[in-house]
Amino acid sequence: MRVQSLVNRTAGIFCAALAVWGQPASAGQFTTAEEVKPMLDFTRADWVSLREYNGDDQLVFTHILAWRCGIDRISYAINDQKRKRLTVEPCYEGETRPNDFKAKDILPYVTFPSGTVDTVTVWINYDDGSTDKEDYKRKAILSR
Repeated sequence: MRVQSLVNRTAGIFCAALAVWGQPASAGQFTTAEEVKPMLDFTRADWVSLREYNGDDQLVFTHILAWRCGIDRISYAINDQKRKRLTVEPCYEGETRPNDFKAKDILPYVTFPSGTVDTVTVWINYDDGSTDKEDYKRKAILSR
């Protein structure tokens, strides 16, 4: 069943990529909501992961951050607490790889005391004004 899920997700990403690459030559760098939304929609289950590391829970956002161009804001809430805005590295538009990670002082994760993250809600606000939201339970996003 897990293999089939992976096959379906990979096929979805491939189809989304073909849709974007089939656009005019000015498109294709994944710097607009129109370009990144299909990818993020097909990979909702992977937006965040949770890692137990050095006695902490690390909520990791690298998947979303890899598609951050086209996103205006990423926010999250842990265990139904107050929503917080994630500090995000800028998009390097005009460069060959605008989604590169270059900043040394912006981490792709948020740290919490060990075992305290039970649920996570993530909101994405795109540059076209649209929004997406996804809820996760610890077990679904915990990587070991």
